[in-house]
Parts: sequence; C-alpha cells; structure tokens
Amino acid sequence: MDTITKIRNKARAGLKTIVLPEYDDQRVVEAARIIQAEGVAHPVLLTPDRIDKKEKERYIQEYYQAHQSKDVDMDLVKKLFEDTLYYSAMMTSEGKFDGLVAGANHTSPDIIRCAMRCLGIDERITIVSSCFIMEVPNCPYGDDGTFVFADCGVIPEPNARQLACIALSASELAEKVLGLTSRVAFLSYSTKGSSKTKSADKIKEALELLKAMAPNILADGEMQVDAAIVPEVARIKYPDSPIAGLEAGNIGYKLTQRMSQARAVGPLLLGLNKPASDLSRGCLVEDVVDCAAVTAIRAQ
Repeated sequence: MDTITKIRNKARAGLKTIVLPEYDDQRVVEAARIIQAEGVAHPVLLTPDRIDKKEKERYIQEYYQAHQSKDVDMDLVKKLFEDTLYYSAMMTSEGKFDGLVAGANHTSPDIIRCAMRCLGIDERITIVSSCFIMEVPNCPYGDDGTFVFADCGVIPEPNARQLACIALSASELAEKVLGLTSRVAFLSYSTKGSSKTKSADKIKEALELLKAMAPNILADGEMQVDAAIVPEVARIKYPDSPIAGLEAGNIGYKLTQRMSQARAVGPLLLGLNKPASDLSRGCLVEDVVDCAAVTAIRAQ
C-alpha cells in the first residue's frame, strides 16, 4: 500500500473537523467535496455567511489585546479579520475546529504569521518550522521511498538550537503520521568532519542538543546525503553511524519532486499548538486533500 493511501486510511480511522478558509478557491472547493465524499475528514468551507458577528468582534478584541504594539493597531486588526483566515485560526485555537489548511491564495508569510499569533507556539519546541512528506516512486531508500524533509520554508538559516527543534518536531510528525521509527540525518556537504567549517560545527552542536532533548531518537550528522540514505555508501563513509542508510530542505524537496516525479505533501507547519498546513499557491486539488488528511491525523 502506498504512503498516500495509508495516510488517508489513517485519517478515516478517527475523523476530525478541518477548516478550509479559502472558500472562493475552486481547488479548495473541489478538495472539500472529495474529503467529504471519501470520509477523510469533516471539511468546513468557512464562507462569510457562517461567521458570527459577535464572536468575530470578540476575536478581534482578544487578538488586539494579545498583539497590540506600535505596529499593530485596532484598524489593522479589523482589516486582518475581514479575511476568513484569521477567524478560522481563532476558532481552531479554541478547539471548534481540529486543524487548519490554507495557503492556496495566501502567501506563506501570511499563513505562518496568522498561525503563530492565533494558534500559538508549542512551548516545548519554541519555534515554527515546516516539512514535506515525500513519496518517491520506485525508490529503495528511506522507508520504501518515503522521507520527511525539514525545514522547507520558514527558517532560512537556522542556528544549532533551531536545527535541533526542527529535527525533533519533524521526527515526531513522522512517527505519528507515518508510524515510522524516525531516523534523523543532519545533512551537509561533508560527512563527520571531512570539511572543517562553521556549518559542520553548528550541526555537531545541533545533534548534541537533539540527543539531550530526546535521547531515544536515532540521529546523526553532519552527513552527505548519500551517506544518510544509501547503506553501501554509509558503510564506506561512516560505518559507525546509528542511522546509516537513511540545511537544504527546500532545494532538496523541489529537486526530488521535479526530477523523480515524487509526491510531496505539505508544507506541514511544525511547532504550533494546533495542527496546520500551509499550501503552496500552485497546489493541486489532491494536494489540498492530502494536507487535510495529514492535519486530521495530527489532531487525532
């Protein structure tokens, strides 16, 4: 059974309500129809007529009180809440929806800012990042061709602690959504000191931090990608690595997707108090369905 089928089946096993605020995008409308028809989740297209005016006013006041500053005044907050995105996020934060999927016609900065401020950041993780689940056809590496790439669009130059937090949150997603025993590889252009650089030192520190945060996670680095995923190469380059055979997440996922016709599910936002997905503005209908399925599983 392929990974996408497994994901949709797992979502069906514990139905959750997923809000889709981009009600006027035909891809999202069609995705909602499929999600409902296939029983992947309970989709809610949040159209303006479903918004309660008194509740909206309460959300505006709560948001303003939480985030007021010289750059956030009441006029700006009211303008933000003219969009169903912020209303949806506040409802999700309160538990009225189980997860949020948006981004088909919003930019990533807009989605991430809304998610951070309305859903809140997990105090244990402390940062927001993102990942993609990649399913590569006819690939013997990873878990039968399944990988998780992180971070793919939030933190361009993570420091050591941020790298450790990204690794931890992506690892936990892999275990919950895919049922995998995760193996984390901190990728680099060098393997275990083959090049002496600040980047390699940062990865070494990130690995130490991750092991302190989650001692049971199988992780290693710094590693070139062939040493991370190809057992034969790993035995030559780094024979003692605990993950043998398992910072360019965005480039890596796009190369993999375009050159191997891989299926990419995401971006899936990590480090929030509630599950959310940030769709690509070029997403297909099936991308919306898949993100909704993963978001539903994360909410189970």
